[in-house]
Amino acid sequence: MEIDRLDGRTPNQLRPLACTHNVLNRAHGSASWCQGDTKVLAAVYGPKAGTKKNENPEKACIEVIWKPKTGQSGKTEREYEMILKRTLQSICILTLNPNTTTSVIIQVVNDDGALLPCAINAACAALVDAGIPLKHLAVAICCCLAESGYVILDPSKLEEQKMKAFVYLVFPNSVLSNLPEGQLTVQGEPMEHGIITSVTQGAMPVDDYLHCLERGRAATAKMSAFLRKSLQPKLPID
Repeated sequence: MEIDRLDGRTPNQLRPLACTHNVLNRAHGSASWCQGDTKVLAAVYGPKAGTKKNENPEKACIEVIWKPKTGQSGKTEREYEMILKRTLQSICILTLNPNTTTSVIIQVVNDDGALLPCAINAACAALVDAGIPLKHLAVAICCCLAESGYVILDPSKLEEQKMKAFVYLVFPNSVLSNLPEGQLTVQGEPMEHGIITSVTQGAMPVDDYLHCLERGRAATAKMSAFLRKSLQPKLPID
């Protein structure tokens, strides 16, 4: 028995993807990322000389500022900024531009589900557009656990609200790595088995989480190919 989705998609089916880079004139790098009706703009400024207090001056610093569609930033936005910062720091080569700060501005245009993964994908594309040195690209996806126990990918906002739990997953793209082959590891694991970020909301049994991990990794392989094609003029030739 397949779970019925409001838009007619299968459980593993992603919404249509769209990515455009160099969309803002004054930013050093920028990109827009759309999944269905969710759209996020990301702008990169820097690197600029100097790091903020409590940052290591021997490495480059990544600053993330999240701007909601309307209203002021709150607790959720602060949490998103922290997750984004840690994710981007893990894929950037921070030793190449020590004692500098690169600012990443996230502007939410529309939120129809899977907002944080869309923002991570937009930020990654914007970093490439800005020429920021990266170890590898990253692709993010949201996996949801329905009350019935079914796992669905890339939920809409309405689907998110009905889910028992969901997890945001960020995987590395080993094909686009700039590191020597022997260094292609993430937290000690081979990159193809690695995971950069995992954020869970709600109660999710371990078996269901592992199922989400498997389904998410398979789906992001397609997203990686899409991102590579979208950014081809900006990426080094293999």
